[in-house]
Amino acid sequence: MALINLNITSTLILAISLFFLGTFIKNKVKIFDKFCIPSPVIGGLLFCILSLILRLFNICTITMDTSLMNYFICFFFTTIGLGISLSLVKKGGKELIIYWLLCGVLSFGQNILAIVLSKVTNIDPLLGLMCGTISMVGGHGSAAAFGQTIENLGVANATSVGIAAATFGLIFAGLLGGPVAKYLIEKNNLQLKPKTSKSLKKTYVKNLSITSSTYAKLSVTSFLEQVLIILICINLGEFIATVVFKTTNIIIPTITGCMLISVLIRNINDKTSLLKFDFSVLDLLSEISLGMFLTMALMSIDLFKLSSLFGPIIIIVISQAIFIVLFSVFIVFKALGKNLDSAVMVSGIIGHCLGATPNALANMKSVSYIYGYSEKAFLIVPLVAAFLLDVFTMPSIIFFINILS
Repeated sequence: MALINLNITSTLILAISLFFLGTFIKNKVKIFDKFCIPSPVIGGLLFCILSLILRLFNICTITMDTSLMNYFICFFFTTIGLGISLSLVKKGGKELIIYWLLCGVLSFGQNILAIVLSKVTNIDPLLGLMCGTISMVGGHGSAAAFGQTIENLGVANATSVGIAAATFGLIFAGLLGGPVAKYLIEKNNLQLKPKTSKSLKKTYVKNLSITSSTYAKLSVTSFLEQVLIILICINLGEFIATVVFKTTNIIIPTITGCMLISVLIRNINDKTSLLKFDFSVLDLLSEISLGMFLTMALMSIDLFKLSSLFGPIIIIVISQAIFIVLFSVFIVFKALGKNLDSAVMVSGIIGHCLGATPNALANMKSVSYIYGYSEKAFLIVPLVAAFLLDVFTMPSIIFFINILS
């Protein structure tokens, strides 16, 4: 059997090509867009399936240099941190605080459930943890990032398990969010707002569409300014993570340190205006870094080694889905007022606690298109899912990694 060893340049060429392939397929096959499956996931998974086939038929084994992955994911989480402005919290009111706290409780419960089920299915608890908050709330990016941390502790296939769980989670998130909200609305006879006129339909489509980011005209100066800010945050974040580990023996993933520094710098700058943030450039850098990271993470999965773990992964993910639906129906819906807004937010929490923020938005879009637009839901859910929830999930993940390692 032949051995193909890709260097760092060849690996990057392959990753970019697979990203383009995934985007092309997603645009052509609507089911991928319906379930909000990211383009890097499509392209990366296709390649790792091809690699499995080539290996099973003893044609060749492909290895690659994915050393750039760590830089891409640190870059991504830093851009996320730079987008978190604490002043936005004030606009959400009491419901935002309630929703935020409930999401925090849910994320902690996901980790407990994952660890318990890892004992039942007889797999390493750290592998079970990869099917908890890391992949369910964090998605593919978090799964691959924390997977590397856990693999550094000597647990093989952690990244692959997390990415597989995140992929299953995306599918369940798209399948369950809308129907659960529909059930709550109709069971409780909540006020319906059917849209019959074409003009109103167009208005709702405009308000609820999830469109691709549009970017201002780039300049060399603006681009390099944003890159410099990001690199400084990454450098400081790595330094903090190293110092904490050496002084306390507590493992803090580099991405956590980068994100903490970037949030701190953003909110200090909101008061002082010392730095000039160009969020069109930051959004562009965020999408590039996440796209490349996810593509590399997925295309390098060894499905041959992972096949024995598919049973436990599916059991844990299905259990997570059941847990989230029950929590949403009996706790979240009631705590938020048992009204139309809370029903729409239920579709959102199922979306981002099983899949990702785009799942949450897609679920709320489909529910609102039939029953009425919830301005409160479209303010609160993206704010918590994309930014605030990390305040709870990061410490929870770090806590469980440390007690299990």
